[in-house]
Amino acid sequence: MTDPVTTLTAFAIAEFAFKKFFESSVGKLGEKFTQTALTKMDELHQKIWDKLRRNPKATEALQEVEKGSKDHLNKVAFYLEDEMKDDTEFAAEIRAIAHEININRVQDNSSQTQNIYGGKGYQTKMGDNNTNQFGDTHNYYGTPPQS
Repeated sequence: MTDPVTTLTAFAIAEFAFKKFFESSVGKLGEKFTQTALTKMDELHQKIWDKLRRNPKATEALQEVEKGSKDHLNKVAFYLEDEMKDDTEFAAEIRAIAHEININRVQDNSSQTQNIYGGKGYQTKMGDNNTNQFGDTHNYYGTPPQS
């Protein structure tokens, strides 16, 4: 099994660091992450800024991301990945911070309801990502039929 800390990509790390610039409000972000995670996001953001500020193109991309440009997030991730390859200690440090953010997500406590009408199942999830799923319900008692 791979270590989850080493599998975090530069894009995922950049996304955590700049997430607050893409959320509609800080309150929404607080519903998805614990206070510990929000603090770690700020720490991660600062470490990335400190590392990339020497590169003028990276600085420009960072400024655009902070204005809400998701397109520039890919550029930040590109520059971040280069720095992570060159400085393994820095890479390990920011991966560890991103991992802490990831494990401090707020648990999804939304509700899910399924209603069966005439053999057709209608499933609705209420919460952050409201989704509706429609489909037939297949109940098998014993061994399912072979296709």
